[in-house]
Amino acid sequence: MSIAQRANAIFPGLALTSAVAFFAYVGEYAEIGLLGGRWIESLVLAIALGIAVCTIKPLKPAMRPGIDFSAKFLLEIAIVLLGASISLSAIRGAGVWLIAGIAIVVVLSIAATYIIGRALGLPPKLATLIACGNSICGNSAIVAVAPVIEADSQEIAAALAFTAVLGIAAVFLLPLLYFHLGMSVSQYGTLAGLTVYAVPQVLAATAPVGLLAVQTGTLVKLIRVLMLGPVIFLLGIITKAEAAGTDGRSGQHHSLVPWFICGFLGLVGLRSFGLIPDALVAPMEAVSGVLTVIAMAALGLSVNIRSVAHAGGRVIVAATMSLLALGAISYALIAALQIR
Repeated sequence: MSIAQRANAIFPGLALTSAVAFFAYVGEYAEIGLLGGRWIESLVLAIALGIAVCTIKPLKPAMRPGIDFSAKFLLEIAIVLLGASISLSAIRGAGVWLIAGIAIVVVLSIAATYIIGRALGLPPKLATLIACGNSICGNSAIVAVAPVIEADSQEIAAALAFTAVLGIAAVFLLPLLYFHLGMSVSQYGTLAGLTVYAVPQVLAATAPVGLLAVQTGTLVKLIRVLMLGPVIFLLGIITKAEAAGTDGRSGQHHSLVPWFICGFLGLVGLRSFGLIPDALVAPMEAVSGVLTVIAMAALGLSVNIRSVAHAGGRVIVAATMSLLALGAISYALIAALQIR
């Protein structure tokens, strides 16, 4: 197939996913105007709108190539560009013990959440998505991990939908811990940074407590986000090694690390050494965000709503228990490090 033929095949589905993404952004801006904040992010709205479109009217086969292109290739490009927004310089001055403690919290939380998910009967890939989303950085981690473990659209949509709900709930509930448990400002900032999913949500959860809580929470959260690179790298090796073992008899060869993980880690390295100009970081992050929303629209357009609803009860229980486990592990770290 020539490039022109390939482009013609992709265009209808790509146009549809772009349109759904556009309306997701419109919805997000409407939230800001009417409610004063982003309570549901555009990428979650994109999935919801995509599912609605797919449910209301079955899509024509001609749409599928463009939808698949958006869900896979555009998402992989978005993950690569995401690396430019992460710099290892964020860990300077944090202290070796705090960094090691955050890494331990992430590892223990992923393990605990995976065990909880499997005990509740969730498929391995869905349990992994929830574990990484809850333990690292919510939606961004789910989106980054999904192609690495080759999760399907329904699993991604379920993980994103229910962790999004918990992320919002955590923003409202965490300040109550500060006011009712007698925590210090530094302790609360550390707890928020370790448990809240996204950086903007950390800001929202810590702002009522004060500037020190905001600064502490943001620093801890940024270090936690840095764990995304090693986690997706290891998951990539594990997934591809398992695939190679499964297909070993047929002589198939599998690259142990997907190309986009190498690209992601490469941009993290370039940013950390100051080789990406600061003026380019924001545009690259913005492009990554737009491509991610388009990819999420494509995922929504591929989802059977009945399958998501069927898994809903178990997913929300697993995600809730995971968040509680993460909170307990994080509080234990605060006590162990004697943060005052």
